[in-house]
Amino acid sequence: MALRYRLVMTTTRPVLLAAVVSLMACQRGHSGEVSADSSLGSENVPVPAQTADLVLRNATIVTVDDAKPHAEALAIRGDTIVAVGSDVEIRTYIGAQTRVLDLAGQLVIPGFIEGHGHFTSIGDAKLQLDLGKAERWDDIVRMVGEAAEAAPPGAWIRGRGWHQEKWIEPPTPSTDGLPHHRTLSAASPNHPVMLRHASGHASFVNAKALELAGVSANTPNPHGGEIVRDKTGKPTGALRESAQGLVGRVFEHEESEQLRRKRIELATGECLSKGVTSFQDAGSSFADVDLFKKMAEEGSLGLRLWVMVRESNERLAELLPKYKLIGYADKRLTVRAIKRSIDGALGSHGAWLLDPYEDLPSSRGLNTTPLDQLRVTALLAKQHGFQVCVHAIGDRGNRETLDVFEAVLGPDAGNLDHRWRVEHAQHLHPNDVPRFARIGAIASMQGVHCTSDGPWVALRLGEKRAREGAYVWRKLKDAGAVVTNGTDAPVEDVSPIGSYWAMVSRTMPDGKKFFAEQALGREEALHAYTLAAAYAAFEEDVKGSLTPGKLADVTVLSQNILTVPEQAILRTEVVYTIVAGKIAYARK
Repeated sequence: MALRYRLVMTTTRPVLLAAVVSLMACQRGHSGEVSADSSLGSENVPVPAQTADLVLRNATIVTVDDAKPHAEALAIRGDTIVAVGSDVEIRTYIGAQTRVLDLAGQLVIPGFIEGHGHFTSIGDAKLQLDLGKAERWDDIVRMVGEAAEAAPPGAWIRGRGWHQEKWIEPPTPSTDGLPHHRTLSAASPNHPVMLRHASGHASFVNAKALELAGVSANTPNPHGGEIVRDKTGKPTGALRESAQGLVGRVFEHEESEQLRRKRIELATGECLSKGVTSFQDAGSSFADVDLFKKMAEEGSLGLRLWVMVRESNERLAELLPKYKLIGYADKRLTVRAIKRSIDGALGSHGAWLLDPYEDLPSSRGLNTTPLDQLRVTALLAKQHGFQVCVHAIGDRGNRETLDVFEAVLGPDAGNLDHRWRVEHAQHLHPNDVPRFARIGAIASMQGVHCTSDGPWVALRLGEKRAREGAYVWRKLKDAGAVVTNGTDAPVEDVSPIGSYWAMVSRTMPDGKKFFAEQALGREEALHAYTLAAAYAAFEEDVKGSLTPGKLADVTVLSQNILTVPEQAILRTEVVYTIVAGKIAYARK
């Protein structure tokens, strides 16, 4: 494994940006379109057999390809990059019908690849109450009350994004820092309410929802979940992990295809506006895949999807061969991975830890998928040539996941090109860090979780555990592991700029650094969002760098995130998002 990955990595050594600045200094003008016959120089250069459909010129191009790490212009024909070079070299690709964009020095990079997110949930979040900015529990109660007044009788009120650690004052009364449903039930007595935690690993419901679900003091906790109870044993309304399903299944019903398409369209528009050209979807059903496939065939899937299937082992055994798709419909859809979760989230005390929580000594978190079931999943993946992608947050969750990988893949795991993934890999025991590279497991991480969660991580883990093993992408990369980046959207905003900045700065909202020694360099962080993410999906041969012959998936940014001052990175805007050679988004 180590030798194989080094061969991939040799195409992405840090770019010498000073050379780019020197090369570009003489050709800077207005950003915008220019006519096809604009003069770009008079040097004699070879004339290509065919002209390009689209040319980007007068740009700062970072290719993430060591063969030509920087350039001024690139040419696109159809859905493919046909040439990358100087303005003079690329002028020969301009014909009467070529569209030319003069970018006035703006940054051109490979299209961002979202390494881990929940695609349809991004669209669904736009159809619910946004609770992310609530400063206290009472704010959420007020929002629900207003929604209930406007909703039809008996309609469900749904919301997402609350996080108790981000409230400016704790709720009263509370259990484990979580409120009781009394005020929520009073605000919405006749409408069932279900409010998802920002992580998606807990929910809060009102009395009406508990009644409809038949959840009472006598209801046992399901495996991998917990009904949070008050001192008398009555449910408080808080549901951790799999316990959410007790209420969730009550309102789940056959949805119209129109609504499901609406979610996909909303998610697509949001991703394209943030510069995302490919999305690695962390868990969809076979029914979701059917709709993705249908839309891809119609040409209405606006970006590229790489999908992890989340279904029971019984369904996987029956249907996996039928659903394996690689580069389907002009490389719009790939289905070649299986999603499992071994534990929950740290914020909801669901991450599975080796030692008890610092702020909840009675708990070590939750194992949400029994290990024998996870082994069966891994065996099915091995049999059918699928990747295994396991959500693992806590140090025990990560250790057990790596143990399963080794047990199923055998002693030669590190020499097999399996590219099995640990999704999140947030909190590791130091002894497990070198295991990722040794067995070829990919650390599919999300930089923005570090800076978003940082203020309360030490409360959960204690200072020592947080320093040694929390979000240690520097340690992982130095140990030879493949590290990718993403956002876990809609848990966080799908914007790659924010997660890129978090990976290079580790700066929390209060301005403090979360163990800054674990930061990555800017070129390394760009690699994590492009070529490394492509490699993690077996797609490095068609995307991840601006290389002739690869797909013309390109993101244009308003400034150079590799050279601007660190804090200025967050002010970067997406100017163009190009998918398959077509401008899918343009800044207004």
